Amino acid sequence: MAEQSRLGAGRSVASKVVALLSAFTPATPRLTLAELAAITGLPPSTAHRLATELVEWGGLERADGSGYRIGLRMWEIGSLAPRGESLRAAALPIMQDLHEGTRATVHLAIMEAREALYIEKITGRDAVRVKSRRGGRLPLHATGVGKILLAYSSDEVIDEVLAAGLRRYTARTIVAPGQLRRSLREARRTGLAYNFEELTPGSLTVAAPIFGPGGDAVAALDIVVRTSRANLRQLAPAVRTSAISISRALRAGVP
Repeated sequence: MAEQSRLGAGRSVASKVVALLSAFTPATPRLTLAELAAITGLPPSTAHRLATELVEWGGLERADGSGYRIGLRMWEIGSLAPRGESLRAAALPIMQDLHEGTRATVHLAIMEAREALYIEKITGRDAVRVKSRRGGRLPLHATGVGKILLAYSSDEVIDEVLAAGLRRYTARTIVAPGQLRRSLREARRTGLAYNFEELTPGSLTVAAPIFGPGGDAVAALDIVVRTSRANLRQLAPAVRTSAISISRALRAGVP
C-alpha cells in the first residue's frame, strides 16, 4: 500500500485521469476498481474517486457487477478529431464500393506514434477474421497499411521502427531489417504493399497509399481476403484506383 501511495504522489490530476482511461485496452475493456488501482499505481481511494467522477461525466460507465468500461462520452469527443473525420468522410463511400466489389474486408489507416491507427473498417459476415478494429492500433511492419505508410516515410522514421525491433506474429512475419527495407523499396516503386499471412494466418492483404493536398502519403487503404481466394494481385488495381479516388476527394476538399 505504501508503494502504491508513493507511485500516486506528485502526479497531476490530469495525468491520473489519463492513466485511468489508458488502462482500458481491447484486451481489458472491463476493469474492476482493484484492477484499475493496480494498473495505474494509484491508491484505491484515488482510483475510486476519479472513476466516480468520470462515471458522472460519462467518460466511464459502470459495467455489470463491480467493473467499469469506457463511456459513450469518450466516443463523442473522439468523433470530433478533424483529421480522422475529414479523412473518413472522403473515404467511406469509396470504401463501401470497394467492399461491394470485392467482398473483402476494407481498412483505412494512418500512422500514429509509429503504429498503424485504424480509422475505419468495413467487413462482412463471411470475411476472413482479422485483428483490426476501428480505433485500434497494429504494427507497421506486419500489416499492409503499415507497410505502405512506412514505404512513403522518411529514412529516419524507418530507422526508428527498425531500431525498436520487429516482433514476429506468424512464421511469415518479416523480422529481418534488410528484408523489410527491400520490401518497402518495392512498395514505394510499385505503389502497392502486400502482406502474406504476416499478422494473421489465412489472410492476404494488398494496400495502397492515399495522398493529401500537399502530396504526402497521409493514409493508407487495404483489403484483406482469405488465402484460399483468387490471386491477390488481381485485386490490386481496384485497391489502387480506390486510393487514387480518395486522394482526389481530399484534394477537392470533401467535407
